[in-house]
Amino acid sequence: MDRTLISGSSGLPWARAATKAGLISRGQMLRWGIDATRFRFRGSTDEATEKLLEEIKQVFNGVSARQIARMAPEVLVGVLPRIYPEMLEEVYAHQDAGRPTFIVSAAGDELVQLLARILYMDGGIGTSYEIGEDGLFTGELGGTFMYGEGKVEAIRRFADEHEIDLERSYAYSDSVSDLPMLRAVGNPVVVNPDEELTAIAREQGWRVMRFERLGRRLALAGLSTVLVVAGLLGRHRIAGWTPKSSRSQVSLAKRS
Repeated sequence: MDRTLISGSSGLPWARAATKAGLISRGQMLRWGIDATRFRFRGSTDEATEKLLEEIKQVFNGVSARQIARMAPEVLVGVLPRIYPEMLEEVYAHQDAGRPTFIVSAAGDELVQLLARILYMDGGIGTSYEIGEDGLFTGELGGTFMYGEGKVEAIRRFADEHEIDLERSYAYSDSVSDLPMLRAVGNPVVVNPDEELTAIAREQGWRVMRFERLGRRLALAGLSTVLVVAGLLGRHRIAGWTPKSSRSQVSLAKRS
């Protein structure tokens, strides 16, 4: 999803909403804002992703699932304007060809599924967090962390359950961390890749989509930082889908 379907990180709108809800401090929001700016230019790293995951688990611990769900509209207000028109056209092209489309992302499962529904996609696979019988998050994962090998394991499991042929499927990503996912399908596509992923794509003969310009990246990243400093930035289910054939094609879009 991030840097592939949308420009930048969905974490920034989430941080704004979490700050307004009193879940994180403005200092934490500032740190995440700086991390989001780095992410725009450099993409994700395993170390940074693991660190962020632990921080999010701490934020969720003991918080009502209902409170998190109520943040969704505000988060979407920040996410929807970031969607790349070029990627929407790509999604529509797959849909017109009769292929179901999905978002696969390390972002929260509810947000991923909600965005997929809004875009009239067939479903979403995101990271879920465990909820206790009292309706509060426990601070632990509720399933597989949708990153690296975890993401491709979930995709393969879903493909097996729904008789999807991955050899005829497409996957889109900006990040080297998604190489397992890209290699799991017959039609990998890299989107706005960094130098390392660009080199791999050229070596493998993969399609490269590049439509984010440096000037736009600088302007948006700078604006995000200014907003953060100014203090203005303030479950493990797939959305219902029934395959149309015994061996369907599927297009998969991601968040790193």
